[in-house]
Amino acid sequence: MLLSFHRHSQIQGNQLSPPVQSFAMTEENQQIKSPQEPPADQAVPPLPILGMYGLGSNPAAKTTWPELVGLTAEEAERRIKEEKPGAQIQVVQPDCFVTMDFRQNRVRLHVDSLGKIERAPRIG
Repeated sequence: MLLSFHRHSQIQGNQLSPPVQSFAMTEENQQIKSPQEPPADQAVPPLPILGMYGLGSNPAAKTTWPELVGLTAEEAERRIKEEKPGAQIQVVQPDCFVTMDFRQNRVRLHVDSLGKIERAPRIG
């Protein structure tokens, strides 16, 4: 892009007038080019959908198990591992702190004082 900048001062009588600034651009850069769309035969794959199903190659993979609320942690862990064999299960006792990092293979089981699931387990 060629951009030139000129600063001119003019003398009028005994006084110097304030500088006048001007900009010039070449004609080729004055036209705004629109982004090119790919040819119709080269389809662009859709973006992954965020939400309940998460990211990855299997969009139907389950990421939350609301049906496990009320079960024991052991039973909930068994059921989750049936559906997601590589899951790392973490049992969270009442009033315990957890980190805010996200791990795609971790499922936290929040239990009450009797060891029953108190909220829907989910990936994270």
